Amino acid sequence: MPTPGPTGTGAPAPRPRGEHRYDIDLVRVLASVGVIVCHAAGELMKAVDRTPSQGGPVYWTALAGDALSRCAVPLFFAIAGWVVLGGAPPRDGGQLRGRLTRIVVPMAVWTAVYLLWDRARDAGTGPTRKLAWEALFGSVRPAFHLWYLYAYVPVILLLSVAVLVRNGKRPWGAGAALLGLALAPPLLGDLGRLLGVRVPPFAWQPGVYQIVYAVAGAVLLSLPGSAVAGRRRRLLWLAGGLCAWAAVAVYEHRVHFPSPYASVVVALLAGTLLMGLNRIGVPERFRPLLGRLAGASFGAYLVHLLFLEALAPRLVSADAGPPAAVGGLLGLTLATVVLSFAAALLWTRLRLGRWLG
Repeated sequence: MPTPGPTGTGAPAPRPRGEHRYDIDLVRVLASVGVIVCHAAGELMKAVDRTPSQGGPVYWTALAGDALSRCAVPLFFAIAGWVVLGGAPPRDGGQLRGRLTRIVVPMAVWTAVYLLWDRARDAGTGPTRKLAWEALFGSVRPAFHLWYLYAYVPVILLLSVAVLVRNGKRPWGAGAALLGLALAPPLLGDLGRLLGVRVPPFAWQPGVYQIVYAVAGAVLLSLPGSAVAGRRRRLLWLAGGLCAWAAVAVYEHRVHFPSPYASVVVALLAGTLLMGLNRIGVPERFRPLLGRLAGASFGAYLVHLLFLEALAPRLVSADAGPPAAVGGLLGLTLATVVLSFAAALLWTRLRLGRWLG
């Protein structure tokens, strides 16, 4: 990737208009795969009831896989922060509405799909109508992986409103929506008490750590190439990532499984990997494929749980020995990744991305 160099006057050359950050595409794809690894490891953990005595090889394999993939969600927030605050800040309220629509519409479609999938499997999660009603307020049943979007949308909205105000705009609609999200929990609770009805908890709320990851990601991903370039420097960051991976595994085994995304060890893992991959060069021949995979990553994230839950009973066993446990995690991950990205690429080609992500 070309980097700005000095001009004839000695000033830094302006960043070329339309320059594409393939390193961020790489991080986005790796984070999507990481989410799948995390959920595949969760299936292994479920098989042994999170206890080594129920199947040591499966437990330790799941622990290693989950610890490595804990950084996936923080990386997604980091990329989101970079897009809004640096890479492609919104120009006006209309562009912001378009961005949020491209998230919320597929989210609604896939919520309906997972509700139907849950009903077809007779999983016993609860009455479909009740689950659908709760989903409007931020429930994550049965599509538990969608919790991320209930926080992601408010983070994008908050940062975008701040950018628009800074640029002299008056985003009244976006500001009103942001205020509505802030006031909704107590307001809905009060209405429920006044009317004598049960109102589901309102979960369209970001956590402080999610906002911090987004802002920190914008800062780190905006660093100039001279601040992060160099093979030796990248190797040091990646070595730090290996140490952080081990620290997350120890934390999850000794303190709490799964590790909170706001924990120090997860932040270190996400930060070291982000710095190790920041502005890394992507060979020209791989860029078209990487761009397509990055474009399909959101759709793959949305659909992957269908494939994962269908494949897990066939590939996961609590009685597996070390080779079979590792093979089970790798096989479940690989099959889910291939099917998820293939499906997302297919519906993108069929121009269904507006609805399916």
